[in-house]
Formats: sequence, C-alpha cells, structure tokens
Amino acid sequence: MNTRQFGHHDFKVSALGYGGGHIGSPQLSKADVETLLHTLLDWGITLFDTAPSYGESEARIGKAFRHKREQVILSTKVGYGIAGIQDWTYPCIIQGVDRALQRMQTDYLDVVHFHSCPLHVLEQGEVTGALLETVKAGKVRVAAYSGENEALAYAIQSGHFGSVQTSVNLTDQYSLSALLPQAKAQHMGVIAKRPMANAFWRFNTAPTGDYCETYWHRWQAMALQFELPMAELALRFAAFAPGVDSCIIGSTNLHHLHANLRTLEAGPLPRDVISAITHAFTQQGDHWQGEI
Repeated sequence: MNTRQFGHHDFKVSALGYGGGHIGSPQLSKADVETLLHTLLDWGITLFDTAPSYGESEARIGKAFRHKREQVILSTKVGYGIAGIQDWTYPCIIQGVDRALQRMQTDYLDVVHFHSCPLHVLEQGEVTGALLETVKAGKVRVAAYSGENEALAYAIQSGHFGSVQTSVNLTDQYSLSALLPQAKAQHMGVIAKRPMANAFWRFNTAPTGDYCETYWHRWQAMALQFELPMAELALRFAAFAPGVDSCIIGSTNLHHLHANLRTLEAGPLPRDVISAITHAFTQQGDHWQGEI
C-alpha cells in the first residue's frame, strides 16, 4: 500500500483509508468487525476514520487496535451528541475529545475533525479554541475540519486547522479545484471522503431518495463515457487527485475492499481522461458545490 506524508505533520497515511460508518451497526458481530479491521491493517491500510454518530464504530476500532496503537492513524469527529450539553459549545468539544479517548482506548487521537460545524459557529471562535486546547494538552495531534463550501473555506483560511476532510469525486470537484490548492499551500493534510460518489452507477435510471441521487444526475449532465469500469474510474480519480493524501472507503465486504486496493496499483488515470472529467464538471458552473 502506498503511503503519503500527511501535510506537514510527522506521520504518514495510507493512500486508501477506511471509513468506519458501517461497522457501528449492531447487526455486525464484534468478532467479524475485529477480523475485518485486522485484515485491513495487514493489507497496509493505516488510516481509520470514524465519528460518535457511527454507532459502536469508535469503540470497535479502539478495541481492535488497542495493542497496535502505533501502527494506525485514528481519526474521529466532535461537536455534538454529549447528553446534557449543547452542541457546538466549549464543553461539548472538550468532553467530546475525552469521551472519544475513552471509547477508543487511547491516550491520544491523531486527527479530530469538527463534523460539519456551521460557519457562524466557526466565526465565533469558541469551539476552535477548545479544540486547540486539546492539541496543546497532547490529547489530539491534529485539529481538523470536515465539511464543504463556505465553512470549509473559512476553516482553511483561518489558519487554525492542520487538516481537512471534504468530498472529492467525479461529480463533486468544487473543493478540489476551489479550496484544496490553498489547503496544500498551507501544508495541511487532506482526506477525501465519498471518493466513489456513493456508487451512483448502480442505477440505470434516476434513483429517488437514494444518497447518490444528486451524483447520478450530475454524471448524466456531464455526458461522459469511458472504457474503464466506473468503480475504477471513480477511485483512481479521487485517490490521485492533486493534494489528496488519503481517500476513505466504507464497506464491510473484504472482497470489495481488496479490489479497491488492487485498483490503486494502476496509478493515476491518463491525463486526457482526467482533463475530460474536470472540463465536463467545470462546464456546469459554480452552482455544483459540494454536498453537506
């Protein structure tokens, strides 16, 4: 597995990371989840991204790697979900970090994101100050922001964050072109989410209500056709996009995850393919901003 320097920070991440949204489900046994996570680490995946809203995900990742802590990069999110405390406040951030440390059975967290924190909250500065305190205390290595559009732009420009997580895929290139160049100029780490665009190609006709609905319509408007399988096209585009340090894939199917690893061995897409994809997106105008 190819590894990349994470911004200016003193650690590297695997080019393909794991998004832990699916493994929090109680329908999955703890044993099966632990086997999956250990297998991914054996394959060279070192970045594991989760959030408190992902059910048991944080706790399961922490348990799986409690004896392999130095081999993995743990990324989670804060800002909400503390009983009796208002979301997006100073105590919510402080307690959110402390509870994540407990759930993940670790003395420190590598990356902690604000999970789509509203712009007006960022501008007030209270929560940012709280997160930076946890960095100073050694509880968090990198203060980060996860989100899109104006709030992401503010987070990058503020100079308070060491990394960002944002959507980067065939049909979601706004951050890639408009915001990530500045992030990289500031030597920030970058994690791409939704690299597979929620697999919109599963549908032959327009889906209604599915998470990929917007992406499906965008691809139709882009009117492109390539010989490569769509899954390969999508993953190679996102994983090798300029400035992306790692892209996170969420699945509980080891066969699919291993296929993704093999896909990355092919390297970047040909330049003419990349050019066609970026041109088709750009032609749609600035109204195609990232999803939140």
